[in-house]
Formats: sequence, C-alpha cells, structure tokens
Amino acid sequence: MVVLLCAAAAGATACEPTDDSKASSSSAPSQAAESPADEPAKDDNADSEKATVPNFVGMGLQSAQDKAQEVGFYSLDSHDALGRDRMQAFDRNWKVCSQNVKAGTSAATDTSLDFGAVKLEETCPAKDEKAPEAAGGKMPDFAGKSVKAARGALDSGASITVNDASADDRMVLMESNWQVCSQRPAAGAALHGQPVEFTAVKFEETCP
Repeated sequence: MVVLLCAAAAGATACEPTDDSKASSSSAPSQAAESPADEPAKDDNADSEKATVPNFVGMGLQSAQDKAQEVGFYSLDSHDALGRDRMQAFDRNWKVCSQNVKAGTSAATDTSLDFGAVKLEETCPAKDEKAPEAAGGKMPDFAGKSVKAARGALDSGASITVNDASADDRMVLMESNWQVCSQRPAAGAALHGQPVEFTAVKFEETCP
C-alpha cells in the first residue's frame, strides 16, 4: 500500500509517496526461475569414454593388465580360474584363461575387467571353476576342492580340523595347495555349528 503525505500549500495539495513505498514496490520477477525438475535428465554414462576391449586370453597376467591400462581400463581384478582361491601375488607367474568382458566389445573405460588366471605351468580349464558354497544350510561336497576354498565356504566361526590323508602326517600349511580327500560331516548333511574335519593331500598327489 502506498502511504501519501499531503500538505496544503498555496491553495494546492501536493502528495508524495513516503519511503515505505520503496520497500514495498519491488515487483515480482517477470518469469519464474526454472525449476531443477524442469531440466533434462542427465545420463551418467553419456560423458564416459569408451574403448574396445582387447583379447587378453593367453597373455601373461601382468602383460594383460598393462595392455588394459594402455587402452584406458584401470579398474582391474583377477581370480583363480581353477577355483582354488589362490591370490595372484606375483602377476608375472600367472596367465589369463578368461575375461569377464568379451574381446571386441566397446565398453566404458570405467568398466571393471576381471581375469580368470592359472599359473604359467598349469593348463587352463574349459571354463572357470567356481569356489564351493554352503547353500541352504547343507554341507557341500568338497572332494577335490582346495582346503582354502572349503574353509572359505563355511561359516567363519566354524571349528575346522585338517589332517594329512597320507601316512606322512605332514602339516597342512598352504591350504590352497591341498585338495580335500574326505570330509565329516558328509556332503548334504545339515550344518548346525558342528565341528568339521578334512583329510587332504597336495594337488599333485592322489588321495588314498
């Protein structure tokens, strides 16, 4: 509201707005600010760089990783293609058997590449062997699996005993190098926290 102060002078009346009118005379913007909701949706991958995934199979693991980085892929991982749950501590001692993204695929460079690998002196499996899993509360069949993979499939609080299946009574130290020969409970038995026992021999050996 405009407040007028009027004064009579020389028979005329003059009216002027007070300063209060200035504070209340600001006009609303002619156009409403654009709401963020009105902006077009952004595609998070629109600006991602893309590159063609090379064929890494048959390459040394270190060479494969170097090649991947050379073309722009930096999110790299690897796993034991034989399902023995071994770590690829020295990449130059491993070779690539499989890759999770098909060679020749055009992929965003932030795509994670995963290589299935075995040691240089080993033969690649026809397909990656998966580590065993304890599903549905039942004891898996661990025969022929690495002791390390078997341990990893069971509850972290499980009580596990591992003995040499041969007559040599050796200590089972590097569990990824030992394969399960026998187990208790048997495969398919219900798991309810009972202790687990394995006998094992090294992978280059035959179970008795």
